[in-house]
Amino acid sequence: MTDEILRAASALLDTTLAEPTDLGGSPRSTVLRCTAGDGESVVVKAYRDEPEALRCFTAEAAGLALGAGAGPKLLAVDTDFPLLVMEDLGAAPSLADALLGDSADKAREALLAWARAYGRLAAESVGREEEFAALRSRYDRGEQQWDIDHWIHKAVDGLPAVLDSLGVAAPDGLMAEISPVIELTRFPVYSPGDICPDNNLLFPDRVRMLDFEGAEYHSVFVDAVYTRMPFSSCWCVFRLPQGIQASIEDTYRSEVVKGHAELLDDEVWREGMRLGMLAWTVDATTALTPRVIEEDRPLHRTRRPVPSLRQLLRYRWEILLSEVSGEVPELPAVAETMRRLLAATERWDVPSMPLYPAFLSTDLG
Repeated sequence: MTDEILRAASALLDTTLAEPTDLGGSPRSTVLRCTAGDGESVVVKAYRDEPEALRCFTAEAAGLALGAGAGPKLLAVDTDFPLLVMEDLGAAPSLADALLGDSADKAREALLAWARAYGRLAAESVGREEEFAALRSRYDRGEQQWDIDHWIHKAVDGLPAVLDSLGVAAPDGLMAEISPVIELTRFPVYSPGDICPDNNLLFPDRVRMLDFEGAEYHSVFVDAVYTRMPFSSCWCVFRLPQGIQASIEDTYRSEVVKGHAELLDDEVWREGMRLGMLAWTVDATTALTPRVIEEDRPLHRTRRPVPSLRQLLRYRWEILLSEVSGEVPELPAVAETMRRLLAATERWDVPSMPLYPAFLSTDLG
């Protein structure tokens, strides 16, 4: 297969690619660093010929083209193979490396750079939906079905069965309080999709983003809430000091309001962030709980340190409970559900979520 990829990519670039190094792809793709005829290296990413991989190929090609400069430069695309050739960004530490390291200052600066980069990309993308749709059509094999079984719909639909598996009775009115997340579409922005710490390389002048397989337009709050939870769908999850959490949220918001001025309204921002937290918490509950009913496991198969899945779930429930509870709870059924989930899983006997390793010696909040 490697030889076929090299031949196709070489023909596409009109040069000879050699010395392939496997960078580790996924079940959907093969990723190779290759040396071109001029001695420069490029990265070739080839996709499997099956529906999910083809959706990722189309999204990544269109996403890299739209978000030029945010990620690696898109050098060439072969829709028939399918594969794409990208600039080789080389070696650089990731945001995950900074957070799992031993310097609070470096981690804080990396977080602020990450928040600034995504806020700026989101703001600059406002109003470019038609351009992105045209790019997606250009690279689409015609076999994709977009926006089918959206993750929020699947999460909401699956919640009752998951609650039942834990012996948690849903309070009256729960689904009515949760249902607004299905309409989490206001203030659309472009996003690479997977904005987790390991997909962000830290260079002296900027953050460069990797993995555009999920590139799409979605509500700004789907990404913005990563600053508060933190990192809603990722494996690199620990607790942030409160002051730093507030700083990265403010940094992201200060950039994205340049594209959506309505987000300057504190009430609009608060409501959207709450919906985003609710959506991602329901998603984690639905997706992860069935995997740990019988036995806990690490959040990532190989990376260390990581929390366990049970730790993550309880952490998500605790954060959402603190967000929606109060003297006059705005979402009383959601708050009660979080209490019941935490009570039902006390028997898991897992430690509370610790700080990110970089902040362990300096709790700033």
